[in-house]
Amino acid sequence: MSRPVGMFDREFEWEALGRFALDAGMGATLGVVSGRRRQGKTFLLRALCEATGGFYFGADEATDGESLRRVGAVLADRLGAPAPLAFDDWYPAFDALLELGRDRPVPVVIDEFPYLVRANPRLPSIVQNVLAPRRAQRDASRARLLLCGSAMSFMGGLLAGSAPLRGRAGLELVVPTLGHQLAARFWGIDDPVTALKVNAIVGGTPAYRREFARDDVPSGPDDFDAWVTRTVLSPTSALFREGRYLLSDEPDLRDTALYHSVLAAIAEGNATRGGIASYLGRKSGDLAHPLTVLADCGLIMREPDAFRDNRTQFRIAEPLVTFYHAVMRPMWSDLEHARDSRRLAQLWRIGQRRFVGNVLGPHFEHVCRYWTAHQVVPERIGAALVSRVTSGVVNDPSARASHQLDVVAFGFDDDDQGQERLLAIGEAKWGETMGLAHLDRLRRIRELLSAQGRPGAATARLACFSAAGFGEQLQAAAAQSPDVLLVGPSDLYADG
Repeated sequence: MSRPVGMFDREFEWEALGRFALDAGMGATLGVVSGRRRQGKTFLLRALCEATGGFYFGADEATDGESLRRVGAVLADRLGAPAPLAFDDWYPAFDALLELGRDRPVPVVIDEFPYLVRANPRLPSIVQNVLAPRRAQRDASRARLLLCGSAMSFMGGLLAGSAPLRGRAGLELVVPTLGHQLAARFWGIDDPVTALKVNAIVGGTPAYRREFARDDVPSGPDDFDAWVTRTVLSPTSALFREGRYLLSDEPDLRDTALYHSVLAAIAEGNATRGGIASYLGRKSGDLAHPLTVLADCGLIMREPDAFRDNRTQFRIAEPLVTFYHAVMRPMWSDLEHARDSRRLAQLWRIGQRRFVGNVLGPHFEHVCRYWTAHQVVPERIGAALVSRVTSGVVNDPSARASHQLDVVAFGFDDDDQGQERLLAIGEAKWGETMGLAHLDRLRRIRELLSAQGRPGAATARLACFSAAGFGEQLQAAAAQSPDVLLVGPSDLYADG
C-alpha cells in the first residue's frame, strides 16, 4: 500500500493501519485509533480509505437521530442507492456497514466516535453485540471497523477494565505528537537552539505549523522573537487561544476553572501534589480526582522519582498549554487588546523571563530525558538497552541536604541476566555554561548512590546537558574521562 502524498513520517502508524485493514481473515474485526487533536489521525484514516476503497464517516456533535440519518445518507452514496438509507437504530446501521466487507477486507472508519456516544451512551455495548462471536453478520464479513476519537479520557477507557469493548479490538493505535527531532524536520528548522525554543512552545503537533501558523516558520535565530509575536501572541492567530481551547476537547473536564488552576500551578513550577495543593490553597487529598482526570486526558504526565517510590512529579504534556499558563495567562487582557506589533513586542519582552524559567528550562530537561531514553547511541550511555529515564532526588545525610537530578537512566546489558542497573545521572541547564562545579556535584551524588548500594552506581556515567555550552576545564575533564558525557543542542538533534 503506497504512502499518501503529503504525509510526513507516520510510517509506523501507516503500516499498522495497512496490516489491519488488509487482513484477509474472515470475520469482522475492531480497531481503535486515538490521539490528541491535530496530530493527523483524520488524514491517515481518510488516506487509508482512499487507498483501499474503504468507507469513512465523520461524526458531528448532533442528536442520535440526525447521526443515523447522516450515516444512511453517506452509506447510500457509497452504494449508489437512489435515496438515503433509513435507520431507526444503530444495530441495522452497523449490520449495513459490516455488509461492505462481504466480498473483501475493507476498512470502515467512524471518526469522532465520542460525539456519537455522547448522544447515545449505548453505542459501545451495541458494537460489542454487533461483533459478538458466532454472529452470522460478523462471521460473514471482513469489514475492519475503526473507531477514532480525540477525547483521550474516553478513548483510553473504551478498551479498559470492564468496558463493553474490552478484549474485542485487534488494533489499538495511539497517534502521538512528533518528537523534537522530527518536529524540527517538519518545521524545517536547522538551528538546534531555535528548534528547541519553537518546540518548547508548539511541541510536535503537525497542524500547528500548517493550519494554525500557515507555514510561518522562524527564518533563523534572529527571527524567533518576531515569530512569537506574529503567531502565538497575536490575537489574530489561530494559535493565540489554542492553549485555552485544548481543555474543551475533553468532555470529562467539567469544572474547567479548577483544571486551569491545576495546570497553572504546574506551569509555575509546582510539580508535586503537595506543591500544587499549596498553590491552590487546598488539601492534597482534594487533588486526587482532578490530577487523575488530567492524566487520563493526556494533558499531564506522572513522572515517578527514580529513588523515592512514594514521590511523583507532574508535568504538563502539551507545551502550548505550559506556554499559555506560564507566559500568556498572566497578561491575557493586555494581549487581547494589543493592536500593533510594537505593543506585542513589549509584552513579549515582559514575558521572556517567565518563558526561560518556566517553559524553556523544564522543556529542555524533558527533551534531555527523551533523548537519553530513545535516541542516545548505546555506547555513549554504557549499556545495550536503556529501560527507563526519569528524574530523582538523592539525600545527602552528612550535609543535611538533598540533590535534584534532572536525568536518571536505568538499563540492562546483554549479560545482566534481567537485573536493572543505574546507567547515568545528569544535570540539564538551559541558560548556564556548565563547568567543573557541576561535574563535582554529580560525582558527589554518584558517591552517595554507591553508598546506598544502588546497582551500577559506581560506574554510572555523569551527563552534563547544556544549551549554553561547557567551560574549557569541563571539556578537558570530559576528554580524559570516558565516564563524563557532555551533551549540547547539536547532539540532541544529531542522527544516531
